[in-house]
Amino acid sequence: MAVKLSEKQKALVDAKNFAHVATLNEDGSPQNSPVWVEMDGDDVLINSETTRLKVRNLRRDPRVSLSVLNMENPYQYVEIRGRVKEVTPSGGFEGIDRLSAKYVGQPNYQGNRPGDVRVVIRIEPLHVTGMNV
Repeated sequence: MAVKLSEKQKALVDAKNFAHVATLNEDGSPQNSPVWVEMDGDDVLINSETTRLKVRNLRRDPRVSLSVLNMENPYQYVEIRGRVKEVTPSGGFEGIDRLSAKYVGQPNYQGNRPGDVRVVIRIEPLHVTGMNV
């Protein structure tokens, strides 16, 4: 059953803090990578390119965990365990541009290559914990 983040937890996600997202490889081993993150209502959104391992893992197994650490106070963090509700190219390029503006101050993401397909990964929180949030 979905849970809601508190306003303090949402603020941590909405701030300029990186998330680390953990997925499961096909053999069951963990895979972890840093990502840009944002909230959309009660859902957590990350953005990626379709060829990335985390995207392949999440399409196969929607279980996911991510942690967001306060860059200014590492003793404040939120951990969100949930499931992927959707992986969609709809809004992918707009989303990465929005995240680029948030994280690096450039309204157009500079890392896209010809042929890239950006996707929005929508995560439904099922368990939320943390420290000082």
